[in-house]
Amino acid sequence: MAPSNSRPPLLLSRIDVERIEALLDSPQYRGLNTAALRDELERAELAEPGALPADLITMNTTALVKVVDGDHSEHQYELTLVYPRDSDGSGEKVSILAPVGSALLGLRVGDSIDWPLPGGRSARLHVLAVRYQPEAAGELHR
Repeated sequence: MAPSNSRPPLLLSRIDVERIEALLDSPQYRGLNTAALRDELERAELAEPGALPADLITMNTTALVKVVDGDHSEHQYELTLVYPRDSDGSGEKVSILAPVGSALLGLRVGDSIDWPLPGGRSARLHVLAVRYQPEAAGELHR
């Protein structure tokens, strides 16, 4: 299932987009299927880090997310969106290159999005809260 046509507007940090694009163009990640993430980056409106709303998921943001699977089971997770080098396999730090990581980038509290998962499944993600956002904490160039 492709991402829903009713995808919420997407506002991203200019710095995050520059870093993610450089990551996607690096030799170690060129072979990955990153079409969905690239589509999200292309449709986004860019803003300077200091101009971003505090309820927006940017890189290194920690958010409370509800995931509703295709079978309607619900789970809540506190997730931090990270670059691959910072992903530790704990399940709490989600790489931007993982399907759920790509889906979270640019969402705001109250937003929901349908997103494909491995194995042909899909899930609906609901952002319940932003616990920490670097830009809101004054860390504009982390």
